[in-house]
Amino acid sequence: MSVEHLVKMANDIAAYFNGEPDRRLAVEGVCNHLKKFWDPRMRRQIAAHLQSGGTGLSELARVAVAHVAELDRVKSAGSLSS
Repeated sequence: MSVEHLVKMANDIAAYFNGEPDRRLAVEGVCNHLKKFWDPRMRRQIAAHLQSGGTGLSELARVAVAHVAELDRVKSAGSLSS
């Protein structure tokens, strides 16, 4: 999938949760959506895009993608040590 499409989808999800007055809940909402509905390959691709500058990602999408990428990294590291 193209990075541009992933950016648009991440921004659309973030826009939905942007109305949440509690910032923590907004980030959680985006993170939960990414974890539940995005394939791990999509999450890796958007995380790599963020790592290389994250052009086009909204602020909320950036925070959520970074958080999900860290969770995926920790999960992956944990499964390697098992």
